Amino acid sequence: MSGLILVIANKAYSSWSLRPWLALKQAGAAFTEVVIPLRQPETAATIARWSPAGRVPVLRHGDVVIWESIAILEYVAELFPAAHLWPADPAARAHARTLAAEMHSGFMPLRSSMNMNVRRHWPGRGRTPEVEQDIERITAMWRDCRARFGAGGPFLFGSFTNADAMYAPVVTRFKTYGVPLDGACQAYADAVLNLSAMRTWYADAESEPWTIAAFEGE
Repeated sequence: MSGLILVIANKAYSSWSLRPWLALKQAGAAFTEVVIPLRQPETAATIARWSPAGRVPVLRHGDVVIWESIAILEYVAELFPAAHLWPADPAARAHARTLAAEMHSGFMPLRSSMNMNVRRHWPGRGRTPEVEQDIERITAMWRDCRARFGAGGPFLFGSFTNADAMYAPVVTRFKTYGVPLDGACQAYADAVLNLSAMRTWYADAESEPWTIAAFEGE
């Protein structure tokens, strides 16, 4: 499959960019990556040339333009069925989509108090009572998925799926903020972080020349 262009923001900070990027990598897709750094004088105008919604990530494939991460994940799953980016079993597949949707629309305290920054280590920062509730909910879902569906591999549904792509930025946040995890959740987080694609993302983020003060605790 050729002609795919994924437009993303800074790898250090952009959780929504990581999700489709990781899915494409795990699917073995060939795609062109365009990085638009956030909060630069030319950012808005540059994004507008790629995205009708004025935000990233956005996937372009010929005349097809998709500017929501979860919709990109669905499209990639359909383009690359051999990658099995959703579980084959209908019940497991429905559960995976439910988890993905909950991540897409929820966990605002965690998002706002623990912004993604894969270049930093801030153990204990941002642990408000509301964030603690989000952490408890997420880790409970991870344990449940691993127990019910995870027999075939180290990910939520055994093999890697779009549900893992949706929660990969949460894994990075738990690492950045030193969130202690039980054995099952730590093993899952380690499986995500040890993906070759994730190691590439971290390395690319380290080499980025841009910093945003608001995301650096300044």
